[in-house]
Amino acid sequence: MTTIAKLKIGIVGGTGYTGVELLRLLALHPDAELVAITSRGEAGLPVADMFPSLRGYVDLSFVDPASADLGVCDVVFFATPNGIAMQQARALLEKGVRVIDLAADFRIKDVAVWEKWYGMQHACPDLIAEAVYGLPEFNREQIRHARLIANPGCYPTAVQLGFMPLLRAGIVDPANLIADAKSGVSGAGRKAEVHTLYAEAGDNFKAYGVGGHRHLPEISQGLSGIAGQQVGLTFVPHLTPLIRGIHGTLYAKLKAPCDLQQLFEQSYRDEFFVDVLPRGAHPETRSVRASNQCRIAVHQPQGGDTVVVLSVIDNLVKGAAGQAVQNMNIMFGLPERTGLEVVPLLP
Repeated sequence: MTTIAKLKIGIVGGTGYTGVELLRLLALHPDAELVAITSRGEAGLPVADMFPSLRGYVDLSFVDPASADLGVCDVVFFATPNGIAMQQARALLEKGVRVIDLAADFRIKDVAVWEKWYGMQHACPDLIAEAVYGLPEFNREQIRHARLIANPGCYPTAVQLGFMPLLRAGIVDPANLIADAKSGVSGAGRKAEVHTLYAEAGDNFKAYGVGGHRHLPEISQGLSGIAGQQVGLTFVPHLTPLIRGIHGTLYAKLKAPCDLQQLFEQSYRDEFFVDVLPRGAHPETRSVRASNQCRIAVHQPQGGDTVVVLSVIDNLVKGAAGQAVQNMNIMFGLPERTGLEVVPLLP
């Protein structure tokens, strides 16, 4: 393990939900020192004035990105909307700064596919080839040596971790996968939109993006990489009246008999952040709230040929900021759990 001084951390876009989640986790990280938190709209405002939960933990003020000296950082996290990190990543990498992007700028390897789904021209397509997809349970060795990490999306994390053991074992039909997933409203970000107003989202449940969601090509790319062949995926996301949480109900058809419980337990036996529950269990989103855990249960209803995997995560932690810190730990040779051994919140 590499011995290093405290890592100097910069966060671009510190006012959103993933930004404040990064601050919460990094404020108590024993090997991290926050040195810059940027915001155009809130420059000069003490971070703790916007987020009182951080009083006594974060003493910095927001700085304008134009005046922030991010070049002194060891690693910079981009907790920004899509299209921002790709504008600034190259300059930081040239200064020896490592970059972890929590948005989607570097997740999809096919530039034309990315531009189709995100509706803009990519600013640095050459860096996409270098970027490492930051799903540690699949890509840990590449993450260790990466300069640029594409942090996975929240839905893709829950779905890929749920399907991974089945596809690696080659025991399900990869052409007919179904992911029925539900997310809390914080997944839409900290911005004013009608569909996330309390009067709109509360006491309501709805599907959206059935004809095509931006996370579909990311999930398909990841699952195809795990399976070693192209997969066929139907992905249907839903909005639920929760603040935090993602619940994925995943379906696949068995091609060969298998002790599914043993398969999942063996697949994740060395993964601290993936918890395979006992036979017959049904994981709840509240069991992972504010933690970096993914809890999984696998079922074979009536002993038939359909596998049902239940996968739950906190969309802001394992689905965003927590996984980003996990990737940072791996990149810098730190124990992977550092700063992330948080007991989930109940009730």
